[in-house]
Amino acid sequence: MNTVTLDPGESTAPHAHDRQEEVYVALDGGHVRIDGTKYEVPAGGLVRCGPDAVRSVHNDTADGSQTWLMFGAPPLGTVDDFGEYRMPEE
Repeated sequence: MNTVTLDPGESTAPHAHDRQEEVYVALDGGHVRIDGTKYEVPAGGLVRCGPDAVRSVHNDTADGSQTWLMFGAPPLGTVDDFGEYRMPEE
């Protein structure tokens, strides 16, 4: 499990996992991009990402931070390396 807090205009780097799926909980709401499609997620909303989906979360607001809880399974890696992941090719 990880938490990510994004300031206005920030986003996480797009990435995918070879063997790990993730569930995101948008504590304050926000947007998630999965395989190039952007979805609005309400406060308290859940998003499940399969292992191969390229995903990132975004704070597109101008008025406050947004916090996400991120759960990955199976557990891979550590808090220092965030498990096995890959960045999409440019």
